[in-house]
Amino acid sequence: MPADTQILIVVCVYLALLLGLGALAGRRTRSAEDFFLANRSLGAWVTAISSTASSESGWVVLGAVGMAYVDGVAALWLAPGCLMGYWVNLYVLAPRLRKVAADKGALTLPDCLVGLFGDRGHLLRGAACLVMLCCLAGYLAAQMTATGKALQGVTGLDYGSGVWVGGAVIVVYTLLGGFRAVAWTDFVQGLIMVFALVLMPILALAAAGGYGATLDGLARLDPNLVSLGAGKSGFALFGFLVGLLGIGLGYPGQPHVITRYMAAASDQKIRQTQVIGMVWGVLVFYGAGLLGLAGRLVMPELGQPGGDPEQLFPLLARQSLPPLLAGLMLAAVLSAIMSTVSSQLLVAASTVSRDILEGVFRLNRTGKASVLAGRLAVLVLGILAMLVASQDVRLVFWFVLFAWSGLGAAFGPVLLLGLFTRRLERVGAVAGMLTGFGVTIAWKATGLSDAVIYELVPAFFLAGLVALGVSAVRLRGRPGAA
Repeated sequence: MPADTQILIVVCVYLALLLGLGALAGRRTRSAEDFFLANRSLGAWVTAISSTASSESGWVVLGAVGMAYVDGVAALWLAPGCLMGYWVNLYVLAPRLRKVAADKGALTLPDCLVGLFGDRGHLLRGAACLVMLCCLAGYLAAQMTATGKALQGVTGLDYGSGVWVGGAVIVVYTLLGGFRAVAWTDFVQGLIMVFALVLMPILALAAAGGYGATLDGLARLDPNLVSLGAGKSGFALFGFLVGLLGIGLGYPGQPHVITRYMAAASDQKIRQTQVIGMVWGVLVFYGAGLLGLAGRLVMPELGQPGGDPEQLFPLLARQSLPPLLAGLMLAAVLSAIMSTVSSQLLVAASTVSRDILEGVFRLNRTGKASVLAGRLAVLVLGILAMLVASQDVRLVFWFVLFAWSGLGAAFGPVLLLGLFTRRLERVGAVAGMLTGFGVTIAWKATGLSDAVIYELVPAFFLAGLVALGVSAVRLRGRPGAA
């Protein structure tokens, strides 16, 4: 049997498995709490791996590997930056967020914020929904685009067909099983990702002669490839390091990630989740980095004009592995993308059905109506994202550039301050969210991200300062304030 046929079979089995998990989850989905939060029943392994997998799209198996290929050892600064975000999420935010969500009966991130601060006139919920939809709209379309291109590269489908086939699978299992289906499929996809990013670096390092030989070979190519500063100095070095480390600031503000903690079954499950999630992150981030380093020597042609270092992972898998195992490795690329897009699709749908239709307009208040509205929202938003992606409009990628930062800066500071202090109130929280979102866009649009520093860093801290400042003024003016 030809190698391409065997790879196609593996990918088809993988897609069928996702649909099967969606159907199985759908049989257990009977209420709004089921559809939006899996009835708060997730175990430690599913909570940990589904949350981490949903935060890492194809940029880990493609982008992070390519970054290490191009920048060398300095790209490994990405790992501690992201792991810092994991630690804050798992050890600081998750335990408190799970408790607050359960106490307030919150099913979504805006629900939690309303429970913390109150929301007369729906100002807070409206602002939160606006930011989430603005960020997730382009993100969804871009992830559908990535799905189409991944299926094109793996199966030979044309790009448009790849968008509709991959998108249809995502929409169907999300629509059927809601949050439980998304969590279960993300768990499977996360296992595939970590297996791939352990196996592939080992194979690449072995082909390069080991870790020491890899560093020696890189040093001969270019001494900057083994420099922790990538040959940069002064402010350029500062901006480079802060930019990589600053990526971690985005994790506490990603709704599609932190809702997993709201769905955990107990405090004990959260404690178990902490260890599992951190180990997964270490293996994935350092695995991607080591693969990129060794790949610079194993496949040097990707660094030549016309080459694409971000294709190292799939090309090396096809070249060095038996077809069936190569198919599993290529499924890891799809896993990285699909785990993120399904999570974002469900969050966007819950924003429309739960937070806007039900929370603001007081529609679909019964359990069955809420689930039906959620499923319709998944269907409509999924089709819209596929329609945009099928046109391959480059503009959607501009939205992705600020989507991670926009969500992280808008929600991270407000949520952390709201959970751990009493110095925030409703208007201050709204001001902080809009500041984080607005500074992200302005910083990126004016080119300051490239000229000065990564936009998430100033946006995150300015959002926190504005939220505290506005809250302090309003609290001081209330009767009885000291």
